[in-house]
Amino acid sequence: MAETMTDLGIAEVLKQFGIEENNNGASTGGHWFNTRGEVIASVSPVDGATIATVNAATEADYEAVVLKAQEGFKAWRQWTAPARGEVVRQLATKLREYKEPLGKLVSYEMGKSYQEGLGEVQEMIDICDFAVGLSRQLHGLTMHSERPGHRMYEQYHPRGIVGIISAFNFPVAVWNWNTALAWVCGDVCVWKPSEKSPITAIACQEITRQVFEANNVPEGVSGLVIGGAELGIAMSNDTRIPLVSATGSTRMGKAVSAAVGARLGTSLLELGGNNAIIITPSADLKIVLPGAVFGAVGTGGQRCTSTRRLIIHEDVYDTFVSAIVNAYGQLKVGNPLDESNHVGPLIDQDAVNAYLKALEDAKAEGGNILVEGGVLEGEGYESGCYVKPAIVEADNSFAIVQHETFAPILYIMKYSGDVTNAIEMQNDVPQGLSSAIMTNSLKESEAFLSAQGSDCGIANVNIGTSGAEIGGAFGGEKETGGGRESGSDAWKIYMRRQTNTINYTDELPLAQGIKFDL
Repeated sequence: MAETMTDLGIAEVLKQFGIEENNNGASTGGHWFNTRGEVIASVSPVDGATIATVNAATEADYEAVVLKAQEGFKAWRQWTAPARGEVVRQLATKLREYKEPLGKLVSYEMGKSYQEGLGEVQEMIDICDFAVGLSRQLHGLTMHSERPGHRMYEQYHPRGIVGIISAFNFPVAVWNWNTALAWVCGDVCVWKPSEKSPITAIACQEITRQVFEANNVPEGVSGLVIGGAELGIAMSNDTRIPLVSATGSTRMGKAVSAAVGARLGTSLLELGGNNAIIITPSADLKIVLPGAVFGAVGTGGQRCTSTRRLIIHEDVYDTFVSAIVNAYGQLKVGNPLDESNHVGPLIDQDAVNAYLKALEDAKAEGGNILVEGGVLEGEGYESGCYVKPAIVEADNSFAIVQHETFAPILYIMKYSGDVTNAIEMQNDVPQGLSSAIMTNSLKESEAFLSAQGSDCGIANVNIGTSGAEIGGAFGGEKETGGGRESGSDAWKIYMRRQTNTINYTDELPLAQGIKFDL
């Protein structure tokens, strides 16, 4: 018999976050609205049980949250950046306290392994730590003026409200990638999480509330609206929201970009990936296998950085194909809260159908199935969301290979000649997020990292495509959207840039030597 929610300890987790059987779907941080929108049921892909329900936010609820965010911004922007950083530091401490229950809830609601759930919460902690240091380093520039007695400098100011639209696959980390930076920059946030993972959003709001109330943070700094696409559309068209950060499909991102661009707002887009690992003749098998396998099946292939394609040199093709097919035979698919399992379920039945359709399309285009896929049935698989990781020998030009399928399907293909041929194949897809090369050749690695090499926002050598460190900017090119989140100087998009010139003389010389005598 399948384990129940109580057996898994989820009931106790929900109690820790104050989550009830039925919950409201809009909050300003310190206040929950009595929402009366459509009832959204969060159904766990682990066992098919309903975790809880949420009454979605209505248009009126959304309006109230945005109005409170506007009020909160006027007060929050007056706090010093280090003072805002101190609040974020305390949030990191609170997340450390809640790491295990929040990680378990992420695993249960989304379906990723418990270790990956813990890893996602650790990412939240890491970005908070990064943001705390950043709060004392929001540097501008000074420059020399061409006019005597003048000084010029640049500084950064908070933008205002940051709208956050997040996806189900990283239900908490991506929200915090945005909020930690936005908050230390002096912005306030309104979050629309995926309606497929609303319960983890409520948990995050509760953790944030505890910290914010203890520090008398103005209400409205952390807003939440739970609901369907209509809330994302409202946010994208709202002129009061200067920046919309959206994570999801390329189709969704194009709609957001068009709406935000039409009002001359700014969008930060993190969209689809079609990520490849190039395997050269000098590649080390013991490095390739874990990188390729985890990249392809981690989170059930539902990461934007998941490995979708292996591009293998013909000289080592048979060796590597044999090794990875053997490795797939050792994978265990099952309850993600059982740490002996490698792969959990897909998020829902729609994802399962997309997976099955992709395999059908690959076969129809001439693909050779090396590791058979399919839906798992029987005890422990009652939710109907567990599928077998599949490997398909394919051509890069196949329509289905050019498309991102959010599922554990790995396409394998062969290249000949030098590495430039493999790089050309890798780049020959619409997406440009993450990429990797496995090689012990300095020439090949440098060619891959050069301007003529990978066209992706992330290019790795001797590690896989999946996963990223907080310290580097995360994002990609082409249909991935061009956005950058997390580390490096990604903070700058959350602020508006201002150039200042100060005249400390008794005269007014004009630039470029222009004379205008009165």
